[in-house]
Amino acid sequence: MAQPREKSRQGVDSANTPAALPAPRFAFGWASLVYAVGTLSLGYPALLGKFLVSPHSDQYIAGYAFREFAASTLRTTGQFPLWNPYLFGGMPYIAAMHGDIFYPTFLLRMVMPTDVAMTWGFIIHIFLAGLFTFGFLRAIGYSFYGSLIGGLAYMMSGQIASYVSPGHDGKLFVSALFPLALWILYRGIRGGKTWTWGAFALIIGLCVLSPHPQLLQYTLLACGAYALFLAFSTLDGVELPRSVAIKRLAVALAAVIVGLAIGAVQYLPVREYVAWSPRAGGLADYLTATSYAWNPEELLNVYLPQFSGMLENYWGRNGIHLHSDYVGAVVLFLAGAAFIGLRGDARRKHVIFWSGALLVSLLWSLGSSTPFYHIPYAIVPGTKYFRAPATIFFVGTLAIALLACVGAERFLERRVSRRYLIGWLIAGGVIAILASVGALSNVAESFVDERRFDLVLANRGALVAGAWRSFFFVALVGALGFGVLRGRIAGRTAAWALAALLAIDLWTIERLYWMFSPPAKVIYASDPIIDILKTESQPFRVLPFPVQPGHGRDVFLTGDGLMTYRVRNMLGYHGNQIGRYNELVGTNSTDNRFFSPNVLKLTNTKYLLTDIPQLPFVAGTTLVKGPVRNASGDEVYLYRLEAENPYSWVTPVAVKAPDEQVLATLLNPRFDVARAALFDTSANVAAAPAVQTLPPALSITTSVRHYEPGKVQIDLSAPAPQGSSLVVSENYFPGWTATVDGKAARIGRADYTLIGVELPQGARAIELNFTSPSYTRGKAITWFAITLGLLMLGAGIWRDRRRLA
Repeated sequence: MAQPREKSRQGVDSANTPAALPAPRFAFGWASLVYAVGTLSLGYPALLGKFLVSPHSDQYIAGYAFREFAASTLRTTGQFPLWNPYLFGGMPYIAAMHGDIFYPTFLLRMVMPTDVAMTWGFIIHIFLAGLFTFGFLRAIGYSFYGSLIGGLAYMMSGQIASYVSPGHDGKLFVSALFPLALWILYRGIRGGKTWTWGAFALIIGLCVLSPHPQLLQYTLLACGAYALFLAFSTLDGVELPRSVAIKRLAVALAAVIVGLAIGAVQYLPVREYVAWSPRAGGLADYLTATSYAWNPEELLNVYLPQFSGMLENYWGRNGIHLHSDYVGAVVLFLAGAAFIGLRGDARRKHVIFWSGALLVSLLWSLGSSTPFYHIPYAIVPGTKYFRAPATIFFVGTLAIALLACVGAERFLERRVSRRYLIGWLIAGGVIAILASVGALSNVAESFVDERRFDLVLANRGALVAGAWRSFFFVALVGALGFGVLRGRIAGRTAAWALAALLAIDLWTIERLYWMFSPPAKVIYASDPIIDILKTESQPFRVLPFPVQPGHGRDVFLTGDGLMTYRVRNMLGYHGNQIGRYNELVGTNSTDNRFFSPNVLKLTNTKYLLTDIPQLPFVAGTTLVKGPVRNASGDEVYLYRLEAENPYSWVTPVAVKAPDEQVLATLLNPRFDVARAALFDTSANVAAAPAVQTLPPALSITTSVRHYEPGKVQIDLSAPAPQGSSLVVSENYFPGWTATVDGKAARIGRADYTLIGVELPQGARAIELNFTSPSYTRGKAITWFAITLGLLMLGAGIWRDRRRLA
């Protein structure tokens, strides 16, 4: 008798509850059309040749340069580049990670201009995120219309659709593949389809190659939890025999291993590089690891995205907030309805599982704001290397999409009560009134840092307008709900109206994060300064540094724009450059090492690029060109240093010393770097014993006969004397080899981070080559694993067909 009373209390007449609406013909095709329209409603400027970047996008400031370099190299040589000499003294291209090197989107860059390919890589994956979510929801038993709405809720959510704003394509790739992985897991564990294990291995392999290790970790954790749920739960009245469940879990684990092996081409080099990276020992502490978490006061953004300010108006504790937390007023309205009549729902275990996943991902996202994050921080491998725990919320977003799917079914089946509709109208109205009278702004003022107080004041108008905007969509869904309950709106009409309202609601917010720019040939256009730099015959570096405030992000002054013209930058924008180079030039110090004469010499810096007409704080410079208006719109000036800072030099003596002594010596302005090569104590080179006094610098000069990334030929003006060494202004990393006059020579790390070569007496010609044995091994493992995954897929299809026959 309890359940009928509950239904009566909710005002639902079970006798008049309609069955789920049948799917239309060509259901998958209709869903694809809806998702294509939804995606293009955001990305249509791409059809006009626009580039999906903005000045605060990582793709603008660095990603384009990375990908253009690799695409150009691959087209001209047929090989992926192994060394990037253009940023931070040089770094291994694959090991240091430069985006989607091996992910299939690199193929787009073989047939399209790099900027066009990057734009469509984002657009395609937004579409796939929706389509794969639809397929997953249909597979686990939900209706066409519920699944259609769930797919829209996922792909157009702030968490997914706004990845384009900061330019986080790797996150988008994994987020798009996540529902596909769940879909395949369900077919394999519950459906017993043998082919799925090959498919699952290939999907995991794609996630590994994305390459975004943090979201890969979250995907594996979520898939593991879901696999256990599928294996040991009674679903649709069926419980798998324990032996079958364990067997299928074992095969799933084997598929994961094959998938991880597919990523060996990327991650074997990365594993070798970890000890050389800035994060060699993990992040500094727990607070650093939990930076860029989701602050509790910003949870209101899921309904009212203007609360903490959007984009430049953000006032919160994270400093920057280039993505959207907006889940959607319509989505939340529907997601809450998923719990109506849950007790009698045959698929309630799915709802319960994904509600749990939502809770865990939310607690994880909050980072240090709750004690929960201490658990994964302590026990989950790799967590100490990651910050931004809020990035896990793509899992929570999929959970909300599933709840919205279920709620939409309740809505269309007239199981949502008038009380529920009125409750939402009251809640939405109260929030709008609180915003209008300034109460929400007062709440914001209680959290904001006093230095950002003006942003809260400036955000008041947007906050009020946003609260009424959200209420408007709540009111429209409420009106639609009353029409459905009264039988005045047909089920199919209501379903399409609900999908349209949900999409429009999300579009009105997420469109603000889809910012397009002119094509790359415009925003990275050359100028007279770059033309001068391109005429240099010998390798050199430029030190760009902005001085004037308020420029925004100039891709040539603060980014990697020079790399697109193959000009070597003393600094740049990367984040995973060789750690010792950071320490040498002082990227994290306050002692202004950039302009130290020794640092400028060691880094082969010949030019300074800045935005002021005079350099009173740097001695020995000559204005070469300026002012010049660059493609970023700034007036810039090029100065040449009067000091000779060659690409390489010969020292009369080699000395071995511990790193801390070497660094202190190099930073001492009285030390002449041309008088001694200071090698690492483990370097396999001969060094002079117990040097008391350094000999004078040699008169030998060097010239570069041939230079390309990873291959350098250097000539000496005179034969090298006994005991001398060549120091090359290129970061040392395992894989560099040297020959002297055609014979193998010993090489090691010198002057803290550079390449040092032991020179035999009489040496005249030196050649350096960079190879990556870990890449070669990884490539072989990757091809083997891909072949194995395809064989698993093909054999599974053959076996399943035989079983049916």
